[in-house]
Amino acid sequence: MLKGIAPCISPDLLKMLSEMGHGDEFVLADAHFPGHATNPRVLRADGVGIVALLDGILPIFELDSYTPPLAMMAAVAGDQLDSNVEGAYMEAIRRHEPNAKAPERVERFAFYERAAKAFAVVMTGETAKYGNIILKKGVSPC
Repeated sequence: MLKGIAPCISPDLLKMLSEMGHGDEFVLADAHFPGHATNPRVLRADGVGIVALLDGILPIFELDSYTPPLAMMAAVAGDQLDSNVEGAYMEAIRRHEPNAKAPERVERFAFYERAAKAFAVVMTGETAKYGNIILKKGVSPC
């Protein structure tokens, strides 16, 4: 273990975050997301919820400040979003980025296309419906 690195951050996840460049995106995917069918680079964080991962990642990861750095899947017609999901994510995000704006909502298939182009997909243990979130890396301050 490393000092100052949350225990939920695996060595592979830490390596992935380090290898990303500014503007690269990654997906924290819920347990139902078709990660392996969507992107060739999949990391596993089974049993770990997205809020815990956000709390572990954001102290060491700079969100993009030039374009919207957060995106979540929009509900399919006939479905409803649980506002508690985004609320819990934003509470965790704002612990580290107090001025973070709410995520943009992306239509389901457009979200899959964006996930396919992402640097990686992290499959989590999150079971919340529409619990996927994309984070875009920014430039770390010197």
